[in-house]
Amino acid sequence: MKYYNKPSVYATEYEPPPKPSTGDLWKEVIADMEARRDMGVAKYGTPLQTFNGRDPLIDAYQEALDLAVYLKQAIMERQEDES
Repeated sequence: MKYYNKPSVYATEYEPPPKPSTGDLWKEVIADMEARRDMGVAKYGTPLQTFNGRDPLIDAYQEALDLAVYLKQAIMERQEDES
């Protein structure tokens, strides 16, 4: 396993404008959100609501940190596959 202590090329790589394709990613994401809501209701007995005793900024920040780690994992595994 390689350890990278410098930014990868993916951090600064130019991306061209998107090309027309098929499908509707918005509908896919909305379906995923509905499934996550249903899972939350099944697990906690209620959908996510305001004033629930939690700090939404802390929750979101922690989720963003997890996301960043998962994204870096995928990038590093892609780099490993390309070499």
